[in-house]
Amino acid sequence: MQKALGVRQYHVASVLCQRAKVAMSHFEPNEYIRYDLLEKNIDIVRKRLNRPLTLSEKIVYGHLDDPAKQEIERGKTYLRLRPDRVAMQDATAQMAMLQFISSGLPKVAVPSTIHCDHLIEAQLGGEKDLRRAKDINQEVYNFLATAGAKYGVGFWRPGSGIIHQIILENYAYPGVLLIGTDSHTPNGGGLGGICIGVGGADAVDVMAGIPWELKCPKVIGVKLTGSLSGWTSPKDVILKVAGILTVKGGTGAIVEYHGPGVDSISCTGMATICNMGAEIGATTSVFPYNHRMKKYLSKTGREDIAKLADEYKDHLVPDPGCHYDQLIEINLNELKPHINGPFTPDLAHPVAEVGTVAEKEGWPLDIRVGLIGSCTNSSYEDMGRSAAVAKQALAHGLKCKSQFTITPGSEQIRATIERDGYAQILREVGGIVLANACGPCIGQWDRKDIKKGEKNTIVTSYNRNFTGRNDANPETHAFVTSPEIVTALAIAGTLKFNPETDFLTGKDGKKFKLEAPDADELPRAEFDPGQDTYQHPPKDSSGQRVDVSPTSQRLQLLEPFDKWDGKDLEDLQILIKVKGKCTTDHISAAGPWLKFRGHLDNISNNLLIGAINIENGKANSVRNAVTQEFGPVPDTARYYKKHGIRWVVIGDENYGEGSSREHAALEPRHLGGRAIITKSFARIHETNLKKQGLLPLTFADPADYNKIHPVDKLTIQGLKDFAPGKPLKCIIKHPNGTQETILLNHTFNETQIEWFRAGSALNRMKELQQQ
Repeated sequence: MQKALGVRQYHVASVLCQRAKVAMSHFEPNEYIRYDLLEKNIDIVRKRLNRPLTLSEKIVYGHLDDPAKQEIERGKTYLRLRPDRVAMQDATAQMAMLQFISSGLPKVAVPSTIHCDHLIEAQLGGEKDLRRAKDINQEVYNFLATAGAKYGVGFWRPGSGIIHQIILENYAYPGVLLIGTDSHTPNGGGLGGICIGVGGADAVDVMAGIPWELKCPKVIGVKLTGSLSGWTSPKDVILKVAGILTVKGGTGAIVEYHGPGVDSISCTGMATICNMGAEIGATTSVFPYNHRMKKYLSKTGREDIAKLADEYKDHLVPDPGCHYDQLIEINLNELKPHINGPFTPDLAHPVAEVGTVAEKEGWPLDIRVGLIGSCTNSSYEDMGRSAAVAKQALAHGLKCKSQFTITPGSEQIRATIERDGYAQILREVGGIVLANACGPCIGQWDRKDIKKGEKNTIVTSYNRNFTGRNDANPETHAFVTSPEIVTALAIAGTLKFNPETDFLTGKDGKKFKLEAPDADELPRAEFDPGQDTYQHPPKDSSGQRVDVSPTSQRLQLLEPFDKWDGKDLEDLQILIKVKGKCTTDHISAAGPWLKFRGHLDNISNNLLIGAINIENGKANSVRNAVTQEFGPVPDTARYYKKHGIRWVVIGDENYGEGSSREHAALEPRHLGGRAIITKSFARIHETNLKKQGLLPLTFADPADYNKIHPVDKLTIQGLKDFAPGKPLKCIIKHPNGTQETILLNHTFNETQIEWFRAGSALNRMKELQQQ
């Protein structure tokens, strides 16, 4: 079985490093960093390719399962990789652990962790919201804690903080290859690692010890010159890059920052830039190892890792003369503060111009709420710079005109900003400190100040601002910017305020201008760790039970999907032809639906409820081809499934951008979907669809999107000879009896075709176990 799966022995990373024995983390003292293996693999690949390597290539190719024989061509071949570790947040960990349980394996093969951050709703404030979350999510937290204990997975309890901040503080290190079941896993690139967001099925593969497949990424270089100063922050770098590349410009590529300007950015600032790289569709983003990372490692109690990284530094930076597939240059001396939005994170504006643009476009100028924190911007430096702005306002007798919330990234950040006075300053200016969790950034916000449908503006230091993302209100105009700009705008209360040039009026009637904030990147004293919120998996878990009640509304054991019947897909009904942007938020909404992430049938009731139907321009309203009545998308899909009608979705560009949530692939499969046909896909979603036995297909000619109408039926031919690189035929059957034939492309390799034939990647794993 192990030979068939390509499985390595459990915890192979515990083989000792030849030069030094340095643990990956304080929590896993017997799991060692394998820079020696990284070096060996890089040397093998370097001799084969005979050219300088980018940093991205060094880390990725340094983790190849077979560096001597692996075919390597950027943007073409699929790589078989051996990641160092896996991280899962609680909303995606439920389905990942349910799939791992279904695999029948006794323990995870690599160090893995679960982080409770997604299920805490922002309502009253940190402590009260945390108590409420622990109460209403007790069943789920107990499942994750016991499953972690049973299968050898570390468990970070609710209140620990946001997964990406915990990883940066404890698990990321230069040269690591880490996969996480969250799209913002690239945050770890700020510490020089290749950290990639994936779906739960990918995580299961790695936890099972199976080589993980990734299409060999292209590399986009971003050369930074000059240095950050004044109101310009690390966030402005990625806001600028998003404006250049757009939400799909990074698809299939790793964004690699380099150049002399890098040294002017703190380690946590680099993490911010990498984090939001998810919004341009990038596989991940990374910075080269430098003294800012070394300083952060030492401050977070990992000086031994920093010393080891120093010894291997040549492998943790790009080679001189390496080639990038695309090169962008940004002079940080000339970069101005930016604010992006609304409704998409790539609509970039200089802060100095956004007020004028808003007036022209009819966007509300008054800012109802300013929100700082989230996994993107919740570091000690971020909180310090925001507090520096707030302190100036308080000195002139001012408080925020807008509502103002603060989300600490971790328990360690919360405790440290409380000790050092930042939290109190932010409270005094009018802020409410929320729980150490995702909160409003992912829609976990019980917002009371507006009614649904009310047009309003909010500004956040988050990473994503799709329609309805934060508060489920499609009329909320959300803008993303740096925490210090959010704070300044919340004090002024309007988008027309530019802190670089405009004046505020103090309580005494005198005008004053805010000075550019300055703050320490790290605390002068040591970090205060706060409360201990980590649960180690026990050495002996043989007696550990993991219970899932058959009557639970939150958790549901998985049943295997049906295998392909060996035939072409005939007369597929079109469930919906989607018009325009369709993110994973449109396909499987978050917010109140998060509570069903462990129950596939219940969460399937949100399938595509946010997608716009091209037939009537409405969301969650599609024609039932049998009854001819319009109704909700999930209800129509269930009707088709009940009556044995297989269906397909037609999508536009970059379908499935956004979150890594595999529920956006599990739900259509569960309700009888067979294929998703689009102009193009976002990387993670395309992989998730393949993992669950669906066919993600693209129009060979994007204009063919216009040939298909919601009332048509489709037949997909060529599946008996399904092969990599070979297009499939699609017969469009119009109601008047006429037909058209178009070609559909795909990116399946041989392994992924086996997933389709077996019904899912998990089914295929079980088949191999039985051989």
